[in-house]
Amino acid sequence: MNLADELLYTVYPYLCLTVFVVGHAYRYVTDRFGWNARSSEFLEKKSLWAGSTLFHWGMLGTLGGHAGGLLIPQAWFDRVGFDARAHMAVAYWSGLAVGIAALAGVLLLLRRRLTDRRVRAAGSMNDRVTLGALTLVIAVGLFNVVFGHYNVLDTLAPWIRGIVTFTPEAALMGPVPVSYKVHVLTALALLAYSPFSRLVHIWSAPVTYFVRAPLVFRRRVPEA
Repeated sequence: MNLADELLYTVYPYLCLTVFVVGHAYRYVTDRFGWNARSSEFLEKKSLWAGSTLFHWGMLGTLGGHAGGLLIPQAWFDRVGFDARAHMAVAYWSGLAVGIAALAGVLLLLRRRLTDRRVRAAGSMNDRVTLGALTLVIAVGLFNVVFGHYNVLDTLAPWIRGIVTFTPEAALMGPVPVSYKVHVLTALALLAYSPFSRLVHIWSAPVTYFVRAPLVFRRRVPEA
């Protein structure tokens, strides 16, 4: 292990995560009125629906798959009879499905952002950079699913768990293919950038919508 590996796989992740946490806290305190998705739905709705639906469901599946597949040790799956081969097979097919959905969705959103005159005029460079970064991270991840076929359970997954438990082992990333390293490093960069973009709205998901008290609307009848 050399200094570059130590910087990339030990220092860099914590630097990105620190910016992620502190940046969100700072943004919430200083820019609370800007803490939203800045939706452009009122400008153009038809093409937004397809891209937004594919992207959000694809990303939810991707995040859930990464959390369950990488943060849970394989030994736990072995205890319930779910061996590494089955684990990788499920990861491949589910990753393929949600990856295609997420990539198709973000490409539709990027196309809409660049080609629709009204949406482009109302947007900003920050919006385009955010969509471009998401496209890069998702595309590299899908490339790894389709062409990589690398078993991450003995290297990449333990490294990620080490980052979470503050026991990182940079040496685990040595044999990992370059495309997987690019995916990890760009995803971390996106995490660090997210507090300064419209991605902050993921923390304001309307999860209480389904349990809140119903709103009562009464028709006002004009006096005779």
